[in-house]
Amino acid sequence: MRPRIFITQPIAESALDRLHDIATVRINRNAEKILKKSALIAAVRKCDILFSLLHDRIDRAVLAANPKLRAVTSMAITPDNIDVAEATRRRIPVTVVPPIVAEATADIHFGLMIAVARRMIEGDRMVRAGKFPGSQSNHLAGGAVYGKTIGLVGGGGRIGRAVACRARGFGMRILYCGPRRKPDAESELGMQYVALDQLLKDADFVSLHPPLTADTHHMIGAREFALMKTTAFVINTARGAIIDEAALVRALTKRRIAGAGLDVFEHEPKVAAVLRKMKNVALTPHLGSAVMEVRIVMANCVVDNIEALLAGRKPSNCVNPEVLAKS
Repeated sequence: MRPRIFITQPIAESALDRLHDIATVRINRNAEKILKKSALIAAVRKCDILFSLLHDRIDRAVLAANPKLRAVTSMAITPDNIDVAEATRRRIPVTVVPPIVAEATADIHFGLMIAVARRMIEGDRMVRAGKFPGSQSNHLAGGAVYGKTIGLVGGGGRIGRAVACRARGFGMRILYCGPRRKPDAESELGMQYVALDQLLKDADFVSLHPPLTADTHHMIGAREFALMKTTAFVINTARGAIIDEAALVRALTKRRIAGAGLDVFEHEPKVAAVLRKMKNVALTPHLGSAVMEVRIVMANCVVDNIEALLAGRKPSNCVNPEVLAKS
């Protein structure tokens, strides 16, 4: 009997074609919203392998829906929304994909910087509303990007370095902080290592790149916003909970900082209503890896993992390989 695979949202056709060759495939065809938990549980009850995306919350209830579930194969790079401990307890292998989104995420990161500093979202809305204040009007005068100082928090990793490469093209002074110095990045990209507090004081753009851990949860809050320039912008394409969102709203409301560019949110997929109304905030719905060429590779990496599992081989991206050990 062919294995049954359920896919929570549409994926690249090349990956889907490969899956049809080896399994019976069901797919949720709606790419506009996240599958409701009740629908996800119902689908898991009828599948052998779950093909999930980063936004799908695979918790204890989902894993318990099917005692015979053979695997959770995610298109995420880190299993942030998967209860890996529960999956391991149930001896369900969980796979992810390699970290191949650095350049795509750096693109959206730099795009948010430019959009919020130059007030491009406001300008777009104004033109669509039939308004045109004049080519030398100060009505939408914003902040410069070229030649400014960018501060990369957790900037020694892949995405931070990719942003630094783009910042060099804009003639920016590049500061970074993190758990360890990266001498190679300093020599290659002209990055300067400083303490977090100094970075916050000096940066025109506070650029966030750390992983979400217990130590980085709410690492940017009221104290940190108070250290920043009133003309500074904070840009986050990492994980929403790195920022204390309530403190961010207060800082923006009081004009403690100039603005924010956000691709991720603390309570994603929910976005605070007050943030949605602010003119000095550029918002995107977690588009970091949303480049078709990248998504094609990511989806096919998941298929590689599924093929390995079905063939009795250890997938190269299994986060709990101990469950695959022969008993």
